[in-house]
Amino acid sequence: MAINPAIFFAAFGITALELSEVAAVGLALYADSKSYKPFGFAALGCLAVLAPTVLVGSAIGLLPRVYVLLMGGVLLAYFGQRLAKSARRSVYFHRKGSQKEDKFEKGVFATAFSVGAIEAFEMAIVLVGLLPQDFNATVVGLGAGIAAVVVATYILRTQVRKIKQAIMKVAVGAILLTFATFWFGELVWDIFSLGSLNDLLLVPIFVVWFFIIYAIANRPFRELALQSAKGGASEESTRS
Repeated sequence: MAINPAIFFAAFGITALELSEVAAVGLALYADSKSYKPFGFAALGCLAVLAPTVLVGSAIGLLPRVYVLLMGGVLLAYFGQRLAKSARRSVYFHRKGSQKEDKFEKGVFATAFSVGAIEAFEMAIVLVGLLPQDFNATVVGLGAGIAAVVVATYILRTQVRKIKQAIMKVAVGAILLTFATFWFGELVWDIFSLGSLNDLLLVPIFVVWFFIIYAIANRPFRELALQSAKGGASEESTRS
């Protein structure tokens, strides 16, 4: 079976690029929820888009991209701000000395599914153009890209579990708000026909959101400060 190498590498590249972003979110959610289920829901989100892409080809391109980006952006922004609050609670319990873990469970699966579906939609737009050129090369490139991301994710999964819960929540919240910001930006660019945003913008956007959430999570806690002051005062009176 002869395949066009240019089509193969194009399909492989776009698959690896988009799914690596899904894997990053999946790893973060896995570390926080201590469950493999986010990977499953992310995979379902991808499958929900990719299966029709391969079966019906260009029909997937008829989906209104503007509404897909809007819905995805709103969903991720909502869960991102919830994670920011959850990170602050985790810092609070850590400083208080409590063993309680404030897990972010509600919305984890919806978030994973949404990220998988939207990144797969971005990928499908390219694959739709490649499928008519060389169906076999596109499918093989797609499969190779999926395999590469799955192997890399499997290797990295043990490392993210070593990260403290509060820091992981800051990172996950930053990732979700980064994608929300980026998708809202793409939405504006689409509406005004300004072209497309460079994916490299994800890096500085993530850095900004990470430090914002980290600063919010680590603000001084008035209640703990008062308890510390009372503890110091009672210790002083005991000594005297």
